[in-house]
Amino acid sequence: MADRNGNKGGRVLLGITGGIAAYKSPELVRRLVEGGAEVQVVMTRAAREFVGPAALQAVSGRPVRTDLWDDIAEAAMGHIELARWADQIIVAPATANFIGALSGGLATDLLTTLCLATEAKITLAPAMNRVMWSHPAVQQNCATLRARGIRFLGPGEGEQACGETGPGRMLEPEEIAEALLVEPTWLAPRLLAGKRVVITAGPTREAIDPVRYITNRSSGKMGYAVAAAATEAGADVVLISGPVNLEAPPGLHRICIETAEDLYRESLAAARDADIFIGCAAVSDYRPPAAATEKIKRSVETFKLDLVRSPDTLASVAAMRGAPFTVGFAAETEKVREHAQKKLESKKVDMIAANEVGPACGFDRETNSLEVFWPGGSVMIGEDTKLAVARRLIALIAERFRTARRGERASGSQAAS
Repeated sequence: MADRNGNKGGRVLLGITGGIAAYKSPELVRRLVEGGAEVQVVMTRAAREFVGPAALQAVSGRPVRTDLWDDIAEAAMGHIELARWADQIIVAPATANFIGALSGGLATDLLTTLCLATEAKITLAPAMNRVMWSHPAVQQNCATLRARGIRFLGPGEGEQACGETGPGRMLEPEEIAEALLVEPTWLAPRLLAGKRVVITAGPTREAIDPVRYITNRSSGKMGYAVAAAATEAGADVVLISGPVNLEAPPGLHRICIETAEDLYRESLAAARDADIFIGCAAVSDYRPPAAATEKIKRSVETFKLDLVRSPDTLASVAAMRGAPFTVGFAAETEKVREHAQKKLESKKVDMIAANEVGPACGFDRETNSLEVFWPGGSVMIGEDTKLAVARRLIALIAERFRTARRGERASGSQAAS
């Protein structure tokens, strides 16, 4: 992927604060530039005690910015220009002082001002003494920033400059560069900006009696990752979730449901004004027609449980008048491609994301892989963390959504003429 000027790695604004790990910054710049990024360095006053601007200018190819009160730059509102220039901002090292200032919304220097004035994705790579990192105030500040959508890389564990060992080391430059370039979050704020996206996630539970129910092995992690990625991409996200042990990603509206009937009702209501609907929930295909009012006792050798078909939420959303761009998931134990393509056609959806599930894959894992199908095409998203897979899926959905809408507008224009 490339940014708006064709740079493979996008426009990266690197903020450097006053920690000893600043000595690694020239190497981080070098790796980002080698990865195709255009890098602008902004240093705090304290950072200049550890690394010189000349070295950073040499590897970045751009003058280093250090002062909010730069007369020449500020004549053209330079801090606003830089805030708009960046596709993403990485602060490495991010000291406890900087994290606290940003958490408190303070604009005390050029770097904090930029972080408050930008709409770009912000990533922090903390670096500090292990005791300082574990201090409740620092952890509370980090939690506040995470809730606002700021990403943290690290810190790592190991020997520190003070001679102690523990968590607090800044990740190595190659680790930070890889995270920034492999997962291009600089694209995220623009992919689905202004779009309303409804996502279903997790299992459903169908009651047999007051203490028993039918369910499945879905943890909801993939659906929640898709919701987080869509939120990163600027969408207004509604997450309709079955029973899971997961916190809702920040910045979205979650509706908690339990049964397939609940999911059907809430999905159709939310989909009426949605641009995109992503059905990631593992829905019970069959359910008891009614739950027993009292606990069923173990009184016979065999017990027969009658089941009826649950409503088909995905097909119903796709069949709505003015339906949103509809994406389904297919978790299969065999013939993944065959079953996914059949589901794509039978439910008349726009895309299907398929993966194999079973004892060794899919469930109870932190990674996933998907093969995504649409009429006339498919693409493989290789195994990675569920969030990384979700980000690539959202990028693909955004691309196919734009293509579909362009086709609709072209058809409408031809019909009008």
